Amino acid sequence: MSAASAHSLEGRTALIAGASRGIGLAIAREMARAGADTILAARSMDRLEAEAARLREEGLKAEALRLDISDPASIEAAVRAAPAVDVLVVVSGINLRKPFLEYTREEYEALLRTNLDGPVELVRAVGRGMIERGRGGKIILIGSMTTILGLPYLVPYALAKSALGGLTRVLAAEWAQYNIQVNAILPGFILTDLTRAMWEKPEMLAWMRSVVPAGRLGRPEEIAPLAVFLAGPGSSYITGQLIAVDGGYSTCSVWPLKPA
Repeated sequence: MSAASAHSLEGRTALIAGASRGIGLAIAREMARAGADTILAARSMDRLEAEAARLREEGLKAEALRLDISDPASIEAAVRAAPAVDVLVVVSGINLRKPFLEYTREEYEALLRTNLDGPVELVRAVGRGMIERGRGGKIILIGSMTTILGLPYLVPYALAKSALGGLTRVLAAEWAQYNIQVNAILPGFILTDLTRAMWEKPEMLAWMRSVVPAGRLGRPEEIAPLAVFLAGPGSSYITGQLIAVDGGYSTCSVWPLKPA
C-alpha cells in the first residue's frame, strides 16, 4: 500500500459531527481534500453551508446537515437524511469550567447530554448502519486530556470524556468482528475560538509553556491529519486506541536543568 493510498478516502462518505468550526471544521476540510464525500454536521446551518460551498469551489465533495447532538430527535433525523456513512467523526461538545460544588443539576445534565449521551446515540445509529451494510467502517471519537488526566474545574466534562475513552475500547472489541475500527483522538491544548480567551491570559500561557514540551499551543489543523489517517485504509489494524495529540504534555516533562 502506497502512502497516498493509505490516506485516500476516495469512495467513502464521512460524517463529521461538530464541523462548523475549530477541530471539527479542520477535520472536515482535510477529509474532503483526501477525497471523501464529506458531510459537515452541526446546528449552525448558515456556517455549514458556507464552509461546504467553499469546499465545493475547490472541486471537492461537501454537503451540510443539521444536527443537534443534544437532541435525540435531531440525531435520528440527521442519520435518516444522511447517505450511508463509512466514516463517523464525533467532535461535538461543550464545556463549562466551575468548581465541582457549584455546578447546578441543569448544568451537569446539559454537559452530560451534549458530551456523552448524544455522541453515544449517534455512534449507535451510525454503527448500526455500518453493521447492516457489512462493509466495515471507521469511528473516530474526539476526547480530551481529561480522558486520561485529571485537570481541575471540569468534573462533568471529564466524566463524559473519560466515558468516551471506555466506549472506544469496548466498541473496538465488540465491533471488530464487523471490520469496524474505533479509535479516539485526545487533543491537548489547542487554540480555537472556544479556548482563545483562556489562552489570552499571560499566566495561562506561561504555565502552558512550562509544562508542554513543544512549548506552544496546538492548532486544529494539527489534529486533522491523524483523523484522516484513522479514517483511511492504512489504519485497518489500529483499533481501540486513545491517541494524544498534545505536544508531549501527557507523556513527557521538561525542566530548566542543563547538563554541566
